[in-house]
Amino acid sequence: MMPHDLPPWAAVYQQTQRWFKAGVFEAMVADLRLLLRVGQGRNPQPPAAILDSRTLQSTPESGGRAGYDGAKRKRGSKVHLAVDTLGHLLALVVTPADEQDRAQVAQLAQQVQQETVEAIQVAFFDQGYTGE
Repeated sequence: MMPHDLPPWAAVYQQTQRWFKAGVFEAMVADLRLLLRVGQGRNPQPPAAILDSRTLQSTPESGGRAGYDGAKRKRGSKVHLAVDTLGHLLALVVTPADEQDRAQVAQLAQQVQQETVEAIQVAFFDQGYTGE
């Protein structure tokens, strides 16, 4: 049962959409990552990143976004992640599962460099991310 003292649903939804459009949640994640790194005695901006992907099985609602990943024998979406050496999220790209990892590395690297103010000097990844 929901509490009775919450604001109307429409007002909460509208404010949340404003926050999404303004990038409030992304800013919170970035600030939290910086604080956690400083709290562990690390440089606020990471010098290295780790890139990897994972295929998530689709649901009927996935529609055109779903593809078939032959290597993993799954139909769904592929999530390409970049994290710092402590495992904190730097960037995320979601594609159909049949997209090749090497086709996404440029977009993922660009997002990482924007997020870290071009502090990344080294990236670690598996052979799926070969290419320029």
